Amino acid sequence: MTTTTTTATRPPRWGAPELHDAIEEIAADARRRRVDGPGRPDRAIALVRELRLGAVRVPTGLGGGGYRKRDLFTLVIGLAEADPDVPHILRVHWSFVEERLRLRAAESDRPWLSEIVAGRLFGGASSELSNHNIGSRTYDTALTRDGGGFRLNGRKFYSTGSLYSDYLNVLAAHPDGEVGTVLVPADRAGVIHADDWDGIGQRETGSGTTVFDNVRVEADEVNQFPPRLGEGSPGQSQPQLLLHAIAAGILRAVTADAAELVRGRTRSYTWATAEQPRHDPQLLQVIGSLSAAAFVAEATVLAAADAQDRAAAFAFEHHVADPTLEHEASLLAAKTKVGLEDLALRAASDLYAVGGASATRASTHLDRHWRNLRTLFSHNPTVYKARAIGDLVTNGTELPRNVGFF
Repeated sequence: MTTTTTTATRPPRWGAPELHDAIEEIAADARRRRVDGPGRPDRAIALVRELRLGAVRVPTGLGGGGYRKRDLFTLVIGLAEADPDVPHILRVHWSFVEERLRLRAAESDRPWLSEIVAGRLFGGASSELSNHNIGSRTYDTALTRDGGGFRLNGRKFYSTGSLYSDYLNVLAAHPDGEVGTVLVPADRAGVIHADDWDGIGQRETGSGTTVFDNVRVEADEVNQFPPRLGEGSPGQSQPQLLLHAIAAGILRAVTADAAELVRGRTRSYTWATAEQPRHDPQLLQVIGSLSAAAFVAEATVLAAADAQDRAAAFAFEHHVADPTLEHEASLLAAKTKVGLEDLALRAASDLYAVGGASATRASTHLDRHWRNLRTLFSHNPTVYKARAIGDLVTNGTELPRNVGFF
């Protein structure tokens, strides 16, 4: 397929004025959309493209930002505090970038790195609403031969970010019976984005249906790179930890909203210990606990990110994954999920302890925090993660290998 490239300068580092201003604008846009009614974060995605935040992990020598994993996850936390839908939209893209970096010595892979540096976004369409077990590597979406190319037909769900992407990385059954990947432009004829995600949280991530109706696929768009199924790679635990980084950003927002609620209150209760809520030690204790929860979440995510840095550094140098380092990264991502879930959901509920009955009005939109967290934590059931960790600690049993796509 034909790709276009542009000359790009290095994306701004975290903390640079351009990036700080962009995150402030994303937060302001999210507040506006909460007041005006549901709406897509199109302005935020435009800023992502403008600053080429999708290329922050690409080495500086290739035109990227040169971020370490810790830098990436710090960026995710900051974006999530502003609008948690935005980094979730980019979750598949950043995973695609990791695989491109591991394979960057391959001649066929270089155009995609150029596209990434130019600001193009890559979404994924892998999961299906079917009776096939997750991880079974059985898909109804399939390729059929059509002259020198193929036709792609099928229906995908949970296609987060696809609405906002330039290219789609699709898992499909191939005519030879194998399962592999297809990489096609998101606006190609026959690609239909239904935008029918109706979850209680993360509502503007475009996580609904993508339909492929007799989509033409050229031969060089099939298996552009070796599929990751069943193979260790530096991107394998990253998508999981990204969800927890988003949760950490939400906890920052919970803390900020709690403090703003108390500062803005002028009335107190008969049984309160202070005339002004902002000086009530019990309310301050709640806010202190919320702040501590946000700190614990962020610190835990960044510690797990360091393990991913070690795994990624080896894979990028050797173009193959180290099983021991990948296992460590997966273990810390799983521990982060198990340790963070109850803490975060409780914090989102405790927020109401400082606001009184008025805080429960729909116009405050404070329920969004719990809904978003609950939606994030519903990815990959925590009970399975906890059980696998316990089996490892007690019996030395290795964690299960991921056999899904992202």
